[in-house]
Amino acid sequence: MGGDPDLSTTRDLLLTLDEAGADLIEVGIPFSDPLADGPIIQAASARALAHGTTPEGVLRTIASVAGRLRAPVLTLCYWNPVVQYSRNGVPGPSPATFVHAAREHGLAGMIVPDLPLEESAALRASTAKHGLSAVLLAAPTSSAQRLRQIARASQGFIYYVSVTGTTGVRRELPASLLHGVRQLKLVTSKPVCVGFGISTPAQARTVARIADGVIVGSALVRVIAAAGSRNAKLQAARRFMKQLRRAV
Repeated sequence: MGGDPDLSTTRDLLLTLDEAGADLIEVGIPFSDPLADGPIIQAASARALAHGTTPEGVLRTIASVAGRLRAPVLTLCYWNPVVQYSRNGVPGPSPATFVHAAREHGLAGMIVPDLPLEESAALRASTAKHGLSAVLLAAPTSSAQRLRQIARASQGFIYYVSVTGTTGVRRELPASLLHGVRQLKLVTSKPVCVGFGISTPAQARTVARIADGVIVGSALVRVIAAAGSRNAKLQAARRFMKQLRRAV
């Protein structure tokens, strides 16, 4: 989560996770109503907002190290901050203002979890124009027809949500996960990456056998939050990332 506990630590975490072997790094932009997220990410978002973190601050932090990173950086950002993002105090009439800024600051793509497929055309057109990827989410409840539509529209890869519900740490992954990923891979050649609920290296190993990518969010945020000093947070993040890297 960008700005948790502060943007300076976020910068160092980007470098640390990259060095530890992350293939791609997702940075959250804090928002007051993160409806797709569970308590761990909600708390991280609240801490970042309490410290005055803004979308512009997160973008500038990414830009400060983008040239030193091997891994591409995506942002997870809710729709309201995207359309309210402004330059010179004037919000853009479309997501183009945010997308242009994201590209200027070195991002490779965006995930907007509260933007449904039917309302994503403007974002996808803008990201395509500026050379970014708008990654769409597919859910276990999505019909076969909807999976095909999402797979066709998603740019870069497809984010498959492993569970019905919000993000969070879970002891077990659902038995239906294998079937869901297989159904999606039948209708697309794009990479399918699985997130929501993957919490341990063992779970990551299981998912890596069936999917093209493993997304770990809440568990990493929890590890960072539990460590004390900045140096301890960096060490904890590096250790956890390397455990995941070895597992997959």
